[in-house]
Amino acid sequence: MVQPSLRREGFSSVPDVTWEDVGGLDSLKKEFDRCIVRCIKHPEVYKDFGVNMQAGFLLFGPPGCGKTLIAKAVAHDAGANFIHIKGPELLNKYVGESESEVRKIFTRARINSPCILFFDEIDALTTKRGKEGGWVVERLLNQLLVELDGADQRHGVYVIGATNRIDVIDEAVLRPGRFGKKHFVPLPGADERVAILKAHTEKKTLSVDVDLNAIARREECNNLTGADLASLVNEAAMAALEERCEFLAKGDSSMSTDLTNKIKLRHFEHALSKVKPSVSEQQRKHFDALSKKYSAN
Repeated sequence: MVQPSLRREGFSSVPDVTWEDVGGLDSLKKEFDRCIVRCIKHPEVYKDFGVNMQAGFLLFGPPGCGKTLIAKAVAHDAGANFIHIKGPELLNKYVGESESEVRKIFTRARINSPCILFFDEIDALTTKRGKEGGWVVERLLNQLLVELDGADQRHGVYVIGATNRIDVIDEAVLRPGRFGKKHFVPLPGADERVAILKAHTEKKTLSVDVDLNAIARREECNNLTGADLASLVNEAAMAALEERCEFLAKGDSSMSTDLTNKIKLRHFEHALSKVKPSVSEQQRKHFDALSKKYSAN
């Protein structure tokens, strides 16, 4: 049940995002099911066995690979409220009041438990201490650590952070009991690309010559993020739309509406020529190195 206070503050209720929207990442789904979803749905079982689960999880990896979608899918599966906090906005909006706002956010989450508290771009709030001019971030970070250390006082509240820059986060944040569970979210492989393309074309009409499985395995799709693949589908749809508009402008009735409202292979070919990977090969190697260094054991 979503509490009225959550709606008043403008936060989301239980998200409608599912793992089908994420596309792939089955091992990550199983991990969150074990550590969060079942804990929320069957707390008495975990209590009977005296199991203390981690309450803090960190998703890291290239931008555009679905970290926000993952957090929302976890909340959906658990039937939990979802509070989305953007790190830079919290820092910029509440200069001088950031510590107070952090306390309020965690209080709100406790009131509306079960709740997933999602910190997007958490590196903005948790950069390594000791840098010149970073006193605002340092005070905010210290307050965040206090809240993370109070896991036994926030039953039913799970914290998920997301970052593209795990290497700039203060080591204290990454310790067990805080964000001890670190999960790398990689660029999608071929099978994941198929799932993502299917998710983004579910409500679109495709011609019979469109084979999403074959498109996902094209060389041009290597290193495309989930966001890039969404752009690919949108670009193909726009190409089909423009073609349809041209027929209408010409008053050409030689082609039926049934033929002109479908996205065809040639439209995807056009899109593939325009949409380029937002993550370079050098960046991919950098993230792979970070994965080896930081991923959960």
